[in-house]
Amino acid sequence: MVVDFTATWCGPCKFFEPTMIELASKFPDVIFVKIDVDELPELANEFRVTAIPAFVLIKEGKEIDKVVGVNKEALQMKIEKRRL
Repeated sequence: MVVDFTATWCGPCKFFEPTMIELASKFPDVIFVKIDVDELPELANEFRVTAIPAFVLIKEGKEIDKVVGVNKEALQMKIEKRRL
């Protein structure tokens, strides 16, 4: 699972949204979810999100990796590496 921590006021988050849609279609076996940090601040705190966009990779209920910022290559590489 890839959790996309975002906010409605975040420009880079809006800019990266088409990339998230592209990655979701490229990896149909991976679940992609979007969490607004303003709506669920306790969840953002639980995952130690201090900057957005932040992408947390979760496998079997545990955080296994994280990418902070707009970096398609890093996120795609981590998804490919961790989805086995």
